[in-house]
Parts: sequence; C-alpha cells; structure tokens
Amino acid sequence: MTQELDLILPYFPDITEKQKEQFTALGDLYRDWNQKINVISRKDMDAFYLHHVLHSLGIAKVMQFEPNTWVLDIGTGGGFPGIPLAILFPETNFHLVDSIGKKITVVKDVAKTLKLSNVEAQQARAESLPRKYDFIISRAVTRMANFYPWVKDKFKKEDFNEFTNGILYLKGGDVDEEMEELPISYVTYHLSDYFKEDFFETKKVVYVPYEGKR
Repeated sequence: MTQELDLILPYFPDITEKQKEQFTALGDLYRDWNQKINVISRKDMDAFYLHHVLHSLGIAKVMQFEPNTWVLDIGTGGGFPGIPLAILFPETNFHLVDSIGKKITVVKDVAKTLKLSNVEAQQARAESLPRKYDFIISRAVTRMANFYPWVKDKFKKEDFNEFTNGILYLKGGDVDEEMEELPISYVTYHLSDYFKEDFFETKKVVYVPYEGKR
C-alpha cells in the first residue's frame, strides 16, 4: 500500500481498487503540472495528500452525496475540493469553475487522465453561471459575506440528500465572527472530530442550508 493511501484508507476504508488507483495517481499528476504552472505552492506539495486531498474529503465526512446530485465547486483552483470528491462519489456530478484559465486547464487534464466522466471544468465567474445545483462547495475563496451573494440564487428547490441543499464551505480560523456578518443560519463541523492529524485542529466545514422559497 502506498504512503498516500496510508493517509486516506483509515478514514475511507470502503474505496474500490479503481478509486485507490485514482487517488494514488493524483500526486504525480499534480507534481508534473506544478513544474509547468504553480498550481499548488511548492512547500505545500510535500504535504499534498494531507493539505489538499484529505482536506477536500473532509466534506465527505460531514455528508455523503447521493447519486445524481449536482455539485458546483467555486474557485476550484487546481481542482479542490472537487477532484478528490469526484473520485469518492463517481455517481455525483461535479461542475468545477475558476476565473483563471490555466488552472482550469490543469483540472481538465487531471479529470481526463483519471477518466472522471462526472467532472466538468469551466473557466467562469460564479455569478455568471445560469444553472442551479443541489450543493455548492468551496475552499474559503473569500469571506462568506462576499461568497453568499454570488450563489444564493443558484440552488435547486427539491432536496433528496440527507441535508437540505446548500453550501459546504471548507474554512479555517474563527468561523463565527465571519458568519455573523450575514443574517443566515449555519452549522459548523470541526474536522478534528473526524481526522486525527494536527493539521485539522483549526479546520472546519461550514454548512449553510438554502433558505429560498420552497
């Protein structure tokens, strides 16, 4: 078993052989791309599976996406959290967007190489997207007060997952202070409750349910 899988398997023991191969392949794919484009900071590449892959999978510890769920990943950068989640949930549809074209080039190549038919990557700004989704995910691209207006009209009204449709936001630091800038309800999940590594001590998933017209 590879060192990379040593980190993932204790938390996700039921992944298939194909998923193991896909997760293992991520490291080399991103190392190769990082030689051409600085997708991930050089020092972070040494902790790639901890800081990027397992961190992205923190969302899956909070909620499991049902088949045919539509998920939008805003400000995905090189594909996080969308790519690791797309490997874990092959029957869920992921739309990964970023305003920076070269990052989307990386995402498209990774998805193609890993044969992730459930990933669509697009260079776009969140507010310009016409479609609606069940969930919107992101890794703290900006303060929620900026993020929420971009996405508040982009949710489907029908729910069929364990949670009501909404935002699942990976965040560090003081969540409450930031969330109080908005009159919306939210629930905070501490990733240190799910993962034992010190890196997760301050890391959280913030869930904001969609409160539009039902």
